[in-house]
Amino acid sequence: MIEEPIRAAPLAEGWAALSNGDWEGARASFEESLVQGDTPEALEGMGWVGHMLNEDRLTFDARERAYRLYLGRGEKGSAARIAAWLAADHLLFRGEPAVANGWLQRAHSLIDGLEPGVDHGWLAIHEGHIAVALDEDTAKARRLAASAVELGRKFGAPELEMLGLGLEGRALVSEGELEEGMRRLDEATTVALAGEASLLYCVAWACCYLISACERVRDYERAAQWCSRVGEFCGQHDIFLLNTCRAHYASVLSWQGRWEEAESQLSAAVGGLQSSRPPMVGDALARLGELRRRQGRAAEAEELFSRSETHTLSLLGRAALALDHDQPAEAAELADRYLRRFSDPGRVERSAGLELAIRALARLGEQERADEALSELREIAARARTRPILAAVCSSEGTLAVARGDHDAARRSFEDALDLLAACDAPFESGRVRLDLAATLSALGRRDRSRREIEAAIANFREIGADGECSRAETMLGKLRKANVTLPPDALNTPLSDLSRRELEVLALVAEGLTNRDIAERLVLSEHTVNRHVANILRKLGLTSRAAAASLAGRYGVGIAGTSHPGMSP
Repeated sequence: MIEEPIRAAPLAEGWAALSNGDWEGARASFEESLVQGDTPEALEGMGWVGHMLNEDRLTFDARERAYRLYLGRGEKGSAARIAAWLAADHLLFRGEPAVANGWLQRAHSLIDGLEPGVDHGWLAIHEGHIAVALDEDTAKARRLAASAVELGRKFGAPELEMLGLGLEGRALVSEGELEEGMRRLDEATTVALAGEASLLYCVAWACCYLISACERVRDYERAAQWCSRVGEFCGQHDIFLLNTCRAHYASVLSWQGRWEEAESQLSAAVGGLQSSRPPMVGDALARLGELRRRQGRAAEAEELFSRSETHTLSLLGRAALALDHDQPAEAAELADRYLRRFSDPGRVERSAGLELAIRALARLGEQERADEALSELREIAARARTRPILAAVCSSEGTLAVARGDHDAARRSFEDALDLLAACDAPFESGRVRLDLAATLSALGRRDRSRREIEAAIANFREIGADGECSRAETMLGKLRKANVTLPPDALNTPLSDLSRRELEVLALVAEGLTNRDIAERLVLSEHTVNRHVANILRKLGLTSRAAAASLAGRYGVGIAGTSHPGMSP
């Protein structure tokens, strides 16, 4: 009896379908191939079907069977390759680093002693990725990534070259070597989108390296350009971004003020990761929490941060939320906790924590610690040279200048920050800086320009849906309109003529019986600044008490009204 030959076509058709993103077509072809008999090649392909469709049981079952069959055939290199992928699966799907490490060690045992080849490259990629993902060991990641690039080029494996470039670039960026790192990331993404690689998961992985690296250094302009190309690629090949990439992409959209799109991407990412890869959902939850905070939905933000409590982005979000609620001590503690996660000075990831720490420490009056944080932030910005981080430096300088009472220096710093942000399409950040600038201008007595900055901020916030910040800005505008000083026509010929406009405003509110804290709230100033103004008023008027100053104000008709006297210049 002559046996019917096994048809090889289904196996080839399955791998072709995988390359085209036809996951169900690939499943059907691999199933047909497996009906004819189990082969590790068909099971390896079926493992990819499960991986791309987020079917973890199928992924693990198919890959473990493929591993055993390769091992049974004596193909140690192929078995090691599958072991490396299983290490990644245990980390991504199940959050099991110990099991992942076990598979990595098994891969090493199988492959050590064999002639270097493509399978060595896959082990290097996975080991390097896990090193940077779990331990932030960028030096190890760079070494392994460079090895993968070399092997990919030597053996004509574009996936290896592409992922090696992406991993090496991501590690270099984290270490502050931005120019070199971005060159590698740009090349990796070019390889991905040029169609040189056939494994679409690896294409998405390489793109994710670039987008996440751009986010780390706030290079949103570069990210936006590449995201447009990634979107075109996904549309042409009828595939979707990986859920992890969706979360990073959402941060780019959020920066640009495209909050509805960002929310859609984040909601999809949270849903997808929660059902398929629970260990990875914390990142998307934290990003959604930050979007809710910016929208002014504080309770929802707090709930989302609590669901991802120890994630680094949640620490940042909770610190920002504490500042929103005027709790600088808690904000400083959370910022410090975040910074301890990235303990090497100069790491670009530290910039966001340093910026929050400076704001919190300034409110606490801890000038020396704030200055130290600013010094490190400047060093990072000098290497990164991205507009958002440079703007963060300028804004932080303005915050500390306000704390010192140097409002003119603060004005210049906030103006510089605003100019940088205007050049990179950042409506929320621009609006926040406008409010800081408006408060500083108000302290300098430049009320008309202060009003214009607040109105511009309100327009920004309304356009993107930042309801909480919009309400804060409207409150500032209302206080500004209430705080104008009126004087009788002969006031300039009185002892009050030596007082500045701001000192006259403070004096008028002292006369109303307000405390320094009340005055600070009314005029949108720090209590420290009001204390200094009151001391200057008493010195200039030669008085020793607030009661005497209030009496003098009443004698000369100083008061608060809707408009200022024409004799007083703005």
